[in-house]
Amino acid sequence: MPQSKVYVTGMGIISPIGNTVAENRTALKDGVSGLTGIEMFATKYANLLPFGEIKIDNATLKKQLGVTDSGVTRTTLLAVYAIEQAIADSGLTTEVLQRFDTALIGATTVGGMCHTDDLYADANTSEIGSEYLSSYELGTVGIYIQKHFGINGLVNTFNTACSSSANAIAYGARLIRHGYAKRAIVGGVDSLAKFTINGFNSLNILSSKPCTPFDEGRTGLNLGEGAAFLILEGEEEAAGKHKYAEISGYANTNDAFHPSSLSDNGEGPYLAMQKAITMAGLEPKDIGFINAHGTGTENNDEVEGKAMIRLFGMPPAFASTKANTGHTLAAAGAIEAVYCILNLNHQEVYPNLRFKTPVAATGLSPVKQYQAATLNHVMSNSFGFGGNCSSLVISKV
Repeated sequence: MPQSKVYVTGMGIISPIGNTVAENRTALKDGVSGLTGIEMFATKYANLLPFGEIKIDNATLKKQLGVTDSGVTRTTLLAVYAIEQAIADSGLTTEVLQRFDTALIGATTVGGMCHTDDLYADANTSEIGSEYLSSYELGTVGIYIQKHFGINGLVNTFNTACSSSANAIAYGARLIRHGYAKRAIVGGVDSLAKFTINGFNSLNILSSKPCTPFDEGRTGLNLGEGAAFLILEGEEEAAGKHKYAEISGYANTNDAFHPSSLSDNGEGPYLAMQKAITMAGLEPKDIGFINAHGTGTENNDEVEGKAMIRLFGMPPAFASTKANTGHTLAAAGAIEAVYCILNLNHQEVYPNLRFKTPVAATGLSPVKQYQAATLNHVMSNSFGFGGNCSSLVISKV
């Protein structure tokens, strides 16, 4: 049967600032930045640009996860790492995972492309081919997870750039609301790779120093990697279980303005935030905090600020945690949803690192230091290439 409410009953995360939910919270409270040089693979940018890298190599990840299959990429390993945490946190049994009413909705943009260079090298030196050839296609991350955990329900993969895992969360919630699933494992993952580093560098939006979201002197973003997954369950399935929060509203819009930029007036971000609030049955004044998309790029931070002013007048407290983790692409929406749930559960907000001067066009200042807060509803913004804009409203239970 359709369910009116969707709850979060489990969380798992691995990011540049921590390998568990608890470690991430401590780092956010303490204002820790995970932006460093690259150590896990060779690139000419290793010591030239900051990155949010997880300091665990692939061999160690495989050993910790008990993965012995060949051709399993770093992207997939990070996803399995976070999903295992979420499943254990929610107490889902193998039997429940194998039911046809358990869905898996993942998100990734990098997928097997993290081994593009290996594939190219093998193609020129080996007649056999690379073990990662079969893992290159985007959907193979979800397929491996499906097999690894024995999931028989609906499986889907979202690739809408930086809004991917926010859309995965919204889609999982929709499946439950409309009776197509009773529970859903939702989230996203991306790993650092030469492919994406070179791609983003070609856009001239990578900063040579740790990023400064919403600062007038911002010089671009820093790429990061990570994974986060939530267990969503309907009212009946969540009865008697610990509920972290409710996914009360969500919306996806598209301003169709430019392949990699938002429109100057922020039509997509404005509509995404407005429609998510309306779906939750709330008014703008009910939102106590916004985890902003806040990439640190010239276009995003000014436009997101304008859209917030347009909707809220005087926006509520807001900050960007990409100053901690870097931009984790398809994982960003899920990682930041976890952070929003931490905001609600602990009634606290985390600082926007390295902020000094407001953007002249908006005059807005994000949260500058860790502080206690009274929060009932928070918002998470994720805006992707092509103007694909998504907002989640997450509410206290």
